[in-house]
Amino acid sequence: MNSGKYVFAQVLQFVNRYEFEKFVTHYRGNYRVRELNCWNHFVQLFFGQLTSLNSLRDICVCLKAHRKKLYHLGVKQNVNQSTLSRANESRDWRIFAEFGEYLIKTVRPLYANCSVPNVDIDNDIFALDSTTISLSIKLSRWAEGKYSRGAVKVHTLLDLRGNIPTFIYITDGKYHDSNILDVLVPEPEAIYLMDKAYIDFAALYEMHKAGSFFVTRAKVTLDFEVLACNYNIDERTGLRSDKTIILKGPKSKQLYPEILRIVEYYDAEKDILLVFLSNNFDVSALEIARLYKNRWQIEVFFKWIKQNLIIKKLWGHSENAVNLHIWVAICTYLTVAYIKHQLTSNLSVYEIMQILSISAFDKTPLKELLTDNQVNQNVKEQYNLLTLEF
Repeated sequence: MNSGKYVFAQVLQFVNRYEFEKFVTHYRGNYRVRELNCWNHFVQLFFGQLTSLNSLRDICVCLKAHRKKLYHLGVKQNVNQSTLSRANESRDWRIFAEFGEYLIKTVRPLYANCSVPNVDIDNDIFALDSTTISLSIKLSRWAEGKYSRGAVKVHTLLDLRGNIPTFIYITDGKYHDSNILDVLVPEPEAIYLMDKAYIDFAALYEMHKAGSFFVTRAKVTLDFEVLACNYNIDERTGLRSDKTIILKGPKSKQLYPEILRIVEYYDAEKDILLVFLSNNFDVSALEIARLYKNRWQIEVFFKWIKQNLIIKKLWGHSENAVNLHIWVAICTYLTVAYIKHQLTSNLSVYEIMQILSISAFDKTPLKELLTDNQVNQNVKEQYNLLTLEF
């Protein structure tokens, strides 16, 4: 019989408690706390995310059933649902947010050398978008969405080298996507991929002045004057035109007085003509089209976290509880990405999440579990059996 540590305890060893406690101290998270301190609070929510438990009740029931193992799991004590819920409502969510930002700064450099599909550019490449999570407007009146419904938006900047979220901003559902450009601090020489919702010429010009590049879709109502046209293009690649333009609209021209670039690309598979707008004149027209194609990675990221982390169904209704919940989910994703790199696992983050979700109470060494092909193949087969839909 293996007398080693439980898998969940091994995973916790990759979570820097020393750094976490710095933020707890800064926000006085344990002030007058008797029962559930910040670390134990985080560990229990982290356990719920890692094992895909749908509610606080599920977390409490599961930990109570294994209360004799809690010490060896790294959990100080099990608490009831009301205690965990009160902690979500009252404990400062910024503790978890700043710990998440610490993890971003730790994990992102580890994947800095990853390639972006079909793109041979050394610049940092980011995709910017938001995903909406529905809420009950009766229970969460602070989170107004469209059509009198409740919703929150998770605005995300995804580093495409490793698919690591580098910026997270949580708002109500009515917050317009383009407003996030006023909050975001652009990096010089970085390339930002965005859809039409982010066309705000004042904000884009600030990005241009900061030395950053953007690639977005042009609106059909865009009023511009063509200054030059590149006729040396190969239409067999899908390209249709490459133009240097200046905006003509009185307001838009005032907000963005510099030249811009328009690239037209025909997508034969979808039978659609795509028109891209960019301030980048250093790369080829085909690379502009290939860059924007990689924007789809953020849509895949949103789909992945909604399928593999508990984020569509939130464990609280207050603004504090919702922010806390989402940041714990992000911390879970970043921790798994960190483990993948540290163990040099050839598995994807998705596959590692699958394995860990059913192996928390196993005692297999983590290195063996995530790198040995025979072991992790058996675990994945077990997972597939458990998730069969009849």
